[in-house]
Amino acid sequence: MKISIERGALLKAVGQAQSVVERRNTIPILANVLIEAEGDTVSFRATDLDIEVVDRTPAVVERAGATTVSAVMLHEIVRKLPDGALVGLSEDPASGRLTVTAGRSVFSLATLPKEDFPVMASSEYSSTFKAPAPVLRRLFDKAKFAISTEETRYYLNGVFMHVATGEEGPVLRCVATDGHRLARIDAALPEGAQGMPGVIVPRKTVNELRKLLDDDEVEIAVSVSETKVRFATPQITMTSKVIDGTFPDYSRVIPTANSRRLEVDAQEFAKAVDRVATVSSERSRAVKLSLDEDRLVLSVNAPDSGAAEEELAVAYGDERLEIGFNAKYLLEIASQVDRENAVFLFNSSGDPTLMREGNDMSAVYVVMPMRV
Repeated sequence: MKISIERGALLKAVGQAQSVVERRNTIPILANVLIEAEGDTVSFRATDLDIEVVDRTPAVVERAGATTVSAVMLHEIVRKLPDGALVGLSEDPASGRLTVTAGRSVFSLATLPKEDFPVMASSEYSSTFKAPAPVLRRLFDKAKFAISTEETRYYLNGVFMHVATGEEGPVLRCVATDGHRLARIDAALPEGAQGMPGVIVPRKTVNELRKLLDDDEVEIAVSVSETKVRFATPQITMTSKVIDGTFPDYSRVIPTANSRRLEVDAQEFAKAVDRVATVSSERSRAVKLSLDEDRLVLSVNAPDSGAAEEELAVAYGDERLEIGFNAKYLLEIASQVDRENAVFLFNSSGDPTLMREGNDMSAVYVVMPMRV
């Protein structure tokens, strides 16, 4: 194999691949990226056995072939090369080495046989549809903060992507929860997604997927089966196993009868919560909200470190209410608001609270209160 490729294109391709590779591996080949050159394209394939990423990029292929080399090391080398450099990759099968050349730099890297590289079994996808990158970005970005990190409740360690019925008919919906907070985000149902099976997309896949969704112009082809999900752009294909479990019936915890309505500037609210939470003890991080007519007092009382309070002008016309929350949860939920105002709907100090952006029901958040 012998190819030459521009440094920027190589860095992007190898960067995407190496981020999937686990740093600690018991199987040496999993630390490698499979480089395959054919025609005028070179592809870089990496896997951790749960996710597989294939990144294709144009290159000058003098001699077709394939080999595997350490993903992290190749990425580090390319990252340190000067901008605009032309990088040559040539493999010598006899010595089992891959030579990387750029300008006056020459690197000789150990390789492993390409036959040992595990390629994810292809599967039949029961549903395939296309969605613009910004739509998927919004769905996953707004939901992922609520993904659980508890390994025991493994079925909550991802985002539940499924078809549901929204306010105005069928929608593509992403839901995540950890039992303390919940995010439910809807988007218009793309053509072809009607019969899609609901799948739980793992946390690592959600984070890796984010890198495919930066370009607003790109259409993402999404393929879903009971066991796998695949996201593809013209250059990159990412295939992932889905979490084998049943996502709980989240609709039961979304309150529908909360009538006490608080409207507040989301940015001002988040900044005020952040300020008063500075004195709260790390363990509880509890912030108390005291609501009265058109005023909200945020207060923290931590016996061992001090106390803080701040008053905000808000729109609130119901009876007095005192309710406590974990400051971190409030901050994460308030930071999801794109418009100016966040609307909180309360019932009592012991019931879940609903938050949305204005009257928009396509993004709904629920947070559980805590005793203060």
